[in-house]
Amino acid sequence: MNDQFQMFGVLFFFQIVKLISRQNYFRDSPLHNVKSLNESDSLHIQSYIESYGEELIELPIETWDSSIYIWMGNHWNVIIDLWTRAEGRSDLVLSAKVYEDNNEYLFDINMVYVP
Repeated sequence: MNDQFQMFGVLFFFQIVKLISRQNYFRDSPLHNVKSLNESDSLHIQSYIESYGEELIELPIETWDSSIYIWMGNHWNVIIDLWTRAEGRSDLVLSAKVYEDNNEYLFDINMVYVP
């Protein structure tokens, strides 16, 4: 993994998951580097998490032992294992794309789901 992406990307994903665990589903993203979701995608993520039936928690550093990030030529594809209070590492994952633009990373959340 690119060292700069590792440093900044990891920090942003910690913030993203912290907000999701507090029921912010990014309809209006509070993070300037994270694209807001349309209402349908935001509601879908909320519904999927609620139907999973466990409380999401903030990411521990161990999540990077099993999460996946692949450079695709013009962006990173990232799949991050999510954690719950009861299970620890859960079956849920966060899927996102990360773009580099003028030495800045832009995050596009795709979905939260069970693969």
